[in-house]
Amino acid sequence: LSTKPPRWEKVHTVKGTLYIPYAEISEPFYAWYDEITSRSRIDYYGGMVKTYQLTQNGDFGESLKVAPVTTDDTLNHVTCLQVNGTLDNKIEVQSVLPNAKDFNLIGTEEILGLQCDKFYLEEVIGQKKNTYTLWVRYKKSPKYPAARMPIPVRYEMRGFNTLLGSHYDHYYLDYDYYNHEDIPDEIFEVNLDEPCTGFPGPGAGHYATFNPMKEFIHPRSTEHIDDEFKRFMGKHSKTFNSNLEHEHRKNVFTHNLRYIHSMNRAKLGYTLGVNHLADRTEEELKALRGFKPTKLEGGNGGQSFPYDYEKMADSLPEQYDWRLFGAVTPVKDQSVCGSCWSFGTIGAIEGAYFLKNGGN
Repeated sequence: LSTKPPRWEKVHTVKGTLYIPYAEISEPFYAWYDEITSRSRIDYYGGMVKTYQLTQNGDFGESLKVAPVTTDDTLNHVTCLQVNGTLDNKIEVQSVLPNAKDFNLIGTEEILGLQCDKFYLEEVIGQKKNTYTLWVRYKKSPKYPAARMPIPVRYEMRGFNTLLGSHYDHYYLDYDYYNHEDIPDEIFEVNLDEPCTGFPGPGAGHYATFNPMKEFIHPRSTEHIDDEFKRFMGKHSKTFNSNLEHEHRKNVFTHNLRYIHSMNRAKLGYTLGVNHLADRTEEELKALRGFKPTKLEGGNGGQSFPYDYEKMADSLPEQYDWRLFGAVTPVKDQSVCGSCWSFGTIGAIEGAYFLKNGGN
């Protein structure tokens, strides 16, 4: 049992998974941290997206993101985007381990099958009470045999909002691997055929896209959520009747925003974005969908597909986009009327009419 909170080595490598239950996210990460040379790197989803924090580059450091980008002309082209630090927003190295100097030991506990020391920190900010818990085990240090090396096992945050009367946030990181061996220089190098280019988006999105872990590791930063929510309210003319409603909608928006960014980092073949429904709960969205299928014996009465797919498979192109020919018109916004069935039906009729009339 160690009464002092753990102090991590200034150079370390960590692997683990970030879990956000409210947003249904489990996101694997691999992180390298070198405080001595002021460099850090965090990979997400097996290296699908790589982020670099290089504080010694430029006057105020630079942040890089390497990820595949798909456009109308290229598919999964690995691209490097760059954001330079400023006097008011300097780039800092980012660890996936919390700064535990203010944590207090509250006992021991078994977690993930391991006996651990349990450290705890509580902070109150306005109507929010945040609690942070860190589970640590120990082993002999391979670098310093006479010393015990703290090994992170789990780090958890729970947030309670007294205005909402409920938990507004909950996430945890499980750590699978930790060592403090020296990190080769090439880990922090980006070697691509093309140089890094400036980030095209607004400044408020930098944390979420270039350093998403900053939101989750104590001491954490959530200013970007405030900025994104203000932009969302202005763009979609959102107003709320009370502080309670405002906090509730902001909380829902936060988890939806996390989901959007996490799924985009996974590079699943599609891209998510914030729209006018980003502050709606899943139950509210279900009410807008509306369709309830009627169960009929023997099917729904429709005709069977008249072609043999297996015979056609070899002759079918890998992709065919009717939008390029004008047979499919731009996507419509059905707003809140719940009439997706009518848009789908009219879209099919439009396409058939277009082909029947020779492209008119």
